[in-house]
Amino acid sequence: MSEESRKSHWDKAYTDKGEAGVSWFEDRPELSLELIRQAGGTPATSLIDIGGGASRLADALVAEGWRSVTVLDVSETALHAARARMGKAAEQVQWIAADVTRWQPARAYDIWHDRAAFHFMVDPSERAAYVERLASAVKPGGHAIIATFALDGPERCSGLPVVRYDGSMLAAELGPAFALLESRHHLHQTPWGSTQPFQYSLFLRVPDRA
Repeated sequence: MSEESRKSHWDKAYTDKGEAGVSWFEDRPELSLELIRQAGGTPATSLIDIGGGASRLADALVAEGWRSVTVLDVSETALHAARARMGKAAEQVQWIAADVTRWQPARAYDIWHDRAAFHFMVDPSERAAYVERLASAVKPGGHAIIATFALDGPERCSGLPVVRYDGSMLAAELGPAFALLESRHHLHQTPWGSTQPFQYSLFLRVPDRA
């Protein structure tokens, strides 16, 4: 999918359904916050939320006093919704409108968080581009938290095909620069009461060898 097609698709999804009407909506991202704490996250930690869109993760982190939170999403509509919701607090977040597979990181982060972006990358070239950015944007000794549909999860989402994973499959995609620390199966409840099986995996960015 081209960058423009991806942007148009997600802009339309948020315009048509609103932030609380999309299937992946969470009022509070409890499991993400738990894994961020497990990765050693504190208000002094730098974190980037990939495909964060209108997620409420940034709200929760800023409310806890975090000072270095970045949200990246291809949909400017989603980012605008998040900024409008957060009001003055949105000024404490860096917002990046970009396709992660074409984005060039200008810095490295302690934690990379991605809930439900990677599984949309059905083309191997897109996954390779994602992993390249991941490796360059996470500090050695830092962490990546990536959530995708689990093996028993949906085969499509928002009209698009997805790739489903377990922790070991995701680790194979990321390669030797990332060591799998933990993987959890999680049942997400959609706004209309159905459940979607996810897997959340926590990785360590292996320090580069001299």
